[in-house]
Amino acid sequence: MSDSAVVCSNLTRQYADEGGILHEGGPTITALESVSLSIGVGEVVGVSGPSGSGKSTLLHLLAGLDTPTAGTITIQGTDISVLTGRQQTRFRRDNIGMVFQRFHLLPALTARENVALPLVQAGVSRGHRRERADELLTAVGLADRTAHRPGALSGGEQQRVAIARALAADPAVVIADEPTGELDRDTGDQVLDLLTQVSEDRAVVIASHDTYTLDRADRRIRLLDGVRQ
Repeated sequence: MSDSAVVCSNLTRQYADEGGILHEGGPTITALESVSLSIGVGEVVGVSGPSGSGKSTLLHLLAGLDTPTAGTITIQGTDISVLTGRQQTRFRRDNIGMVFQRFHLLPALTARENVALPLVQAGVSRGHRRERADELLTAVGLADRTAHRPGALSGGEQQRVAIARALAADPAVVIADEPTGELDRDTGDQVLDLLTQVSEDRAVVIASHDTYTLDRADRRIRLLDGVRQ
């Protein structure tokens, strides 16, 4: 492991209770409280905890999909907690790869087109998008599935397409939310092998309820009621 890719300091996220407006003195729900952590390049970190412990909140904050109530999130030297919405979108596109439990592939697009989506948003030329997508699909063992749509792929194949898509922009951080939750053990092993392989030059964060999945991480961070244990 080398330098830190992610550094969080005293990260707190509060929400207004019962859908109200968050303000001083009003009723709040604290989803995450004063969480500090550091994740190095080349490291796979598992995030564990029961439902409602703050795992998803932490992942959303790391991905720039949400903003902290207090504290800082620094990724590759950039404090993303102070970026505007547009700046966060651009930073996320270029630096964060997301892998979801339910894949989130677009059903009307082929595997190649799904993988190339982040590059479309980045303004990469069509030829280079196709080349990069084919390179990644080959790397995840799907060279013969580039023209298949998600409905023609197994769950494991769809998850591997999702991982390839997460890597399209060569992100510094890959964030995986329950990436094996809908897969059988053998297929889940293949996905975990792949996430371990891609961590060689980036940081990987995996949130899961599954002990077997978490045991594949280099180390584990446990949350309970929004507090790091």
